[in-house]
Amino acid sequence: MVMMSGGVDSSVAAAVLRDDGHDVTGVTLKLWGGESDSGCCSATDVEDARRVAAQLEIPHYVFNFTDAFETSVVEPYIEAYASGETPNPCVECNRSMKFGRVLERAAQLGFDEVATGHHARVVDAAHGRAIARGADLAKDQSYVLYMLGSTEILRTRLPIGEMTKADVRRRAHEAGLRTAAKAESMDVCFITRGGRSAFLGDRIGRKPGEIVDAAGTPVGAHDGVSRFTIGQRRGTGVASGERRYVVDIAAETATVTVGPREALLRDRVRLRDVKFACTPPSRMLVQTRAHGTPFYGSFEGDTLLFDAPQPRVAPGQVVACYDGDVLLGGGIATA
Repeated sequence: MVMMSGGVDSSVAAAVLRDDGHDVTGVTLKLWGGESDSGCCSATDVEDARRVAAQLEIPHYVFNFTDAFETSVVEPYIEAYASGETPNPCVECNRSMKFGRVLERAAQLGFDEVATGHHARVVDAAHGRAIARGADLAKDQSYVLYMLGSTEILRTRLPIGEMTKADVRRRAHEAGLRTAAKAESMDVCFITRGGRSAFLGDRIGRKPGEIVDAAGTPVGAHDGVSRFTIGQRRGTGVASGERRYVVDIAAETATVTVGPREALLRDRVRLRDVKFACTPPSRMLVQTRAHGTPFYGSFEGDTLLFDAPQPRVAPGQVVACYDGDVLLGGGIATA
């Protein structure tokens, strides 16, 4: 079963598996019932996936998971912003939808494995099958798969993981796939482009508050904490002679604290929803952004200690841990 989002990556994933002689069925997920113009939730993307499947002469079905998506992805996204966190809805979609409900449905229907168009690889590591960085490091998506355990990995294929994005485009053009030149979507799939503020404002409401400096002195005002994330510099509305970053968000008082970059530095981060595909080593590479530079750290209970101070991780963001290019696991930052 290949999850076909209507983009070029999943289209080529299906083509590669078909050409390798596998019995392939394409599946597109209907996840969002509201307005959408991006990602894999628009009507155009569903139609593109259906037409590519027809080009490849493979069966294609649509699974309607809108209720589960609302409960497992959209509502937590809204609640996170309301509490001053910065969520990653793609991670929760992978966790609960693509490698949750789809894997369950695939097993019920008798499929051996599920494939996606993620830029990541499935490799044989010292502890068994594991996820690893994709060949195209600029497009690597292993970071958002931190939650996959050994059971899920054993049933997962990532056919384009050894390919660069240019390779994927070339393969799609050679096969004449209608998605060959389709632009990538970088937006949250259930929010229209540029509509995050309105989307959150309609659901959370707007609670004005103060922007203060480290001493608690007011330096500005805002109309809602959902506009901000830890580490943000632009768009704070605070004019000063020095660069100021958002260093703290107190949702209960609607207070946003700004300060110099040094005020962001931390030597640790606490995690929740920790998941590892193996017993983590005492020291490992740590990555706190999708394409951030890895650095070394070690675990102490639910806290990850950094070898050297790093910019604070926004609560709600993924912290992924690696051994070289092999993904070991990770968790969600809480403080």
